[in-house]
This record gives sequence, C-alpha cells and structure tokens, in this order.
Amino acid sequence: MKTSELKIYDTTLRDGTQGEGIALSVTDKLLITERLDGFGVDYIEGGFPGSNPRDITFFAEVGKLKLRHARVAAFGSTRRTGVAADRDAQLKGLLDAKTPVVTIVGKTWLLHVHEILRTTPEENLAMIEESARFLAAQGREVVYDAEHFFDGYKDNPDYALRALAAAKRGGASNLTLCDTNGGTMLDDFRAAVERVVSEFGGDHVGVHCHNDSGLGVALSLAGVTAGATMVQGTINGYGERTGNANLVTILPSLFLKMGRTAFCRPSLPKLRELSHYLDELANQRPDPKEPYVGASAFAHKGGLHANAAQKVARSYEHIDPAAVGNNTRVLVSDMAGRSSVVMKARQLGFDISEQTPAVKDVLEELKRLEFDGYEFEAADASLKLLLARWLKQHKRPFEFEGFRVIIERRGPESSIVAEATVKLKVNGKSMHTVAECIGPVSALDKALRLALEKAHPAIRNTALSDFKVRILDSKRGANSRTRVLIETTDGEQIWGTVGVSDNIIEASWDALCDAVEYKLLLEEEKATRTGELKPGI
Repeated sequence: MKTSELKIYDTTLRDGTQGEGIALSVTDKLLITERLDGFGVDYIEGGFPGSNPRDITFFAEVGKLKLRHARVAAFGSTRRTGVAADRDAQLKGLLDAKTPVVTIVGKTWLLHVHEILRTTPEENLAMIEESARFLAAQGREVVYDAEHFFDGYKDNPDYALRALAAAKRGGASNLTLCDTNGGTMLDDFRAAVERVVSEFGGDHVGVHCHNDSGLGVALSLAGVTAGATMVQGTINGYGERTGNANLVTILPSLFLKMGRTAFCRPSLPKLRELSHYLDELANQRPDPKEPYVGASAFAHKGGLHANAAQKVARSYEHIDPAAVGNNTRVLVSDMAGRSSVVMKARQLGFDISEQTPAVKDVLEELKRLEFDGYEFEAADASLKLLLARWLKQHKRPFEFEGFRVIIERRGPESSIVAEATVKLKVNGKSMHTVAECIGPVSALDKALRLALEKAHPAIRNTALSDFKVRILDSKRGANSRTRVLIETTDGEQIWGTVGVSDNIIEASWDALCDAVEYKLLLEEEKATRTGELKPGI
C-alpha cells in the first residue's frame, strides 16, 4: 500500500473560491486549470454547474481545453429528498457539465440527516446510493465526499460506515472522508481512516481536511499514513473560514519526507512558481512565512545560523530549497556577523570574502543603521547600493542640492494638491524641476524623475508599486521616527528600498533616491557586462 501512487485532487476552483477575499473570473479559472494540469494534478474540481453564471460558463469552456492528464470534476450534492435520481434537476446539471468525473457530497452525520435534511436515516442512504448509481450509469467516475464524516463517525460509527457502503454500492470509485468542520484531532482522525481503509480498501479512500484547528496539513498526511490514497486540498490553502488543507505544503511533505509518489512528483521544483501564480491571479500577496515556498522559508538572519548554513546547508535547512523552486536568503541585521555580510554580498553579486578589508566597516555601518531604525530585510536594493559604495564600486550618479514640498487646498471645493520642487546636479549640470500630484511622495517621485530622465532615460520605465510606513516609536506621537519601505518595478524586476527619519517626507525621499539609483546601477552593471562601460563609472 505504501508504494502505491497517490491521487492528488485539487479543489481550489470550488472550495478555494469560498474563502474570504478570493474571487476568480472564468478566464482565471481556465488559466488555473491549464496550469494545474501542466503541474500534473490528477483531479481538478471546477465548481457547481448551474449554480451561477461564472461556473456555467466555465464548464462550457473547460471542455475545449486540451488537458494532458488532469480529469475535471463537477461538484454537486445527492438527489433531493423524495425525488428520483433521474428526475433530479441538480444531478442532470452535473451530467450536462460533461466532465469525466462527478463529485457528490452526502450526509454521514445523523445530526444533519435529522436537522438539516429533515428526513429518515434510510432515505438518506437511498439518496446517496441512487445518486451515485445514476451518475455511474452515465459513464461518469463518481467521487463521494462524505460530508462531516468524522463528526458523524464519532456520533454513530455504524451509520457513518453505512453511508460509505451505500455510495460504494451505487458505483462510487472513491470515498473521500471530509473533516468539514476542521475540528478533528489527529488520533481520532487516524483511527477512523484506518477503520475505513480496513473495510473498503485504501485504493477507494480519500481525505479532505480543513484548517480550523491548524491541522489541515497534518491530518491529510495522517490520512495517507493510515492508508488513504487520494488527498484533496487547495493551492495556498485557500478556502472557507481558515482555509482548506494546503497542497503546497502537503506535496513536498509527502514526496520529500514520507517517500510517497504521485504523477505530479517530477513537477515539485515548479511548486513555488505555481503557488505565486495562483496568488497573482487571486490578487493575494504571497505569504512570506508559507512553509517550503515562502520568501522566509530558507532565510537566515542570525550570524550563527548563516555561518553554519554557508558551511553545511542542511545544518539549518531541512530540505534543499531548489527541490521546491525556492532559494536560500541571508538577512543582514544587527545580529549579523561577517559570514552573513559576505554571504549576502555574494548573493547580491559582489566578489568578496571575510578577509576583504571593507567587510568589518560595512558590518559596523549596518549595525549603526539598524540601531537608527533601518531594516534591510525587504530592501535589498538599498543594501546593495550601500555595499557598492563602501566597496568603492559605485557612486551616486547625481548630487543632492535640495527639495521642497508644499501641500495646499485651492478653495473649499477643491482637492488637496502637493507640489514638489527638486534641485539636483546631474553630470555637473544643475537641474531644477517642479511637479504636482495628489500626494507629497508622488510629487517628489515625479519631480525626481523629471530631473534625471533626460540624462538617464532608463528610469522612465520604472514606477512605484508599493509604499509602506512604519512608526518606530509610537510613544513620541507625531514626532515619532518613521521608516518608509518602497517597492519599485521596471516591469521585469521588483526591488525594495528604505529610508528612515524623524520626518516622513525625508524618509520617503531617501527611499525614492535609492529606488531610482538602483535602476541606474542595474543599467551600469548591464553596460559593464556588454563592455560599454568601465566598472565604477
């Protein structure tokens, strides 16, 4: 049993979209279907046919896709009480979706039978069996989702098992045990799955877990250990309430930790890319703390950790980051030692060692800046500029002469207007520019670019993509020291810069100057590689 190939069932497009803040268009769902198929997922649950215009359109279009492996499933419930299966409109709608797989959810908990369906236990069993038989007779592969199975099993084990038996008699190929409320503990879960596997065979058993107790992934893995061979979940753990079991964590745990396999196993190095792709389509910011694929998953901040990881990666990394498409990151801070600075500098493209004379001075400067409120974990661009200056490999391509920002409202009905004036010396020539925008940072950004773009046209392709403000000492109120983090993009890369000051405008200015200077540094490095520019110029 433990050597058999698992089946991975993705329900992101159905259960995942029930999560708060998750909304996918038809085009999004079709793109995700193709991406999941390319990754090697076995089943893709598309939604409820007929429940809304979006899913109606999705099922009309998904059949046109040339999928290489995945089987698309339409999702619905068993027939209604007192209605024959062949006359049930919802079951007919499942057939009309023309998917090779149909997943039906049915009741296994007598509480739901009595209080929700308000029918008899025997009628519920008939609803399950007859629905599965009707769909199987039409050539569909039938997956039975045993809703609230673990609550039902705890309440009345015999009836919960009879519900599964009814689905199997009807022709269901898989009996998926759902921890619908997400409240089952590991020992109870494992014992119940083992009982079902012993009676129905592991090849017919799946698990579907929710994360309400923070155990969605752990329960899914326990289900496999107990003999289940199908695992349902969603990418990035999207789902109702606190989410579904996260396939992005489950898959590497199964493959790299438990020695299990599935059709998608060869695609594991593309896992981080898949995770971020879905976040992008769902308009979600990737979670930096997400196991395996998060930006912080293999980030080392403490000097001791960074030094050890440099010598033997597995001393502080539980897997090779590349196995899931991730990479090691070194974070420099006031806890950093020489090893951390050297590792980070090398990551940023500098050829240095711990014996490089400037390393000690750079380390002291970093610690001073962090004491003053700077933080470089999300500001690699500012850090690279700092290193380049200290290593005398770069100097700022403009000289600061001054700036001024005026905020005014021109009449009681008018909007706020910010006007920024910037004075720089570029290539020995003084530049004096003025710009207006709604906000002071935008006005400063615009005026700065106007002063530079004639001499450095590359910055025309850059734009601010994010702006964050952190108050460092709230006890000082309006006089608090402020840290500003800015993200900038040129359409190909995104980089972060930081500024710190008692004045939020000055902090913003410093981060803005680093943002445009970093772009110019990239252009400088590009020119150096192509032989058009000598290093340091």
